[in-house]
Amino acid sequence: MIGHTHSGSEADRIWQMMVGLVWETRGEWRRKVIDVTGLPFSRARILWRLLDAPLSLKEIAYVTSSDAPATTVAVNDLEDRGLVERNPHPDNRRTKLVSLTSAGKRLVELIQRTVRDDAPVPMQQLSKTDLAHLRRILERISNHEN
Repeated sequence: MIGHTHSGSEADRIWQMMVGLVWETRGEWRRKVIDVTGLPFSRARILWRLLDAPLSLKEIAYVTSSDAPATTVAVNDLEDRGLVERNPHPDNRRTKLVSLTSAGKRLVELIQRTVRDDAPVPMQQLSKTDLAHLRRILERISNHEN
């Protein structure tokens, strides 16, 4: 059992390293998204989340880790800008589904086309073998969580 605890703490340290590396690179990417869209990043993030399918306000709040009032304000703003629309939920008349308008889809596509999200240089400099190992490890972790 002691070995298990030790390996968990090593896993915790490695996890924190990974999180730190990702967080350090997100600032520049976020600024580029803001520059391209002219929106606060939190608004662009909602548009991104709606690309696959419409969501209720409650679902948007959950996937963006926001509270209901902040989500409502953000969706109202996006609706005023003509980027999203609310439609009745087919199964629940009390709930509205928020979906992208064609302008909202075009804006998300613009982000995808123009804002590069390249790996940091040190990661790009890893050998093909190291990258293959890292991919295999991350796929194992990802598949285990699903």
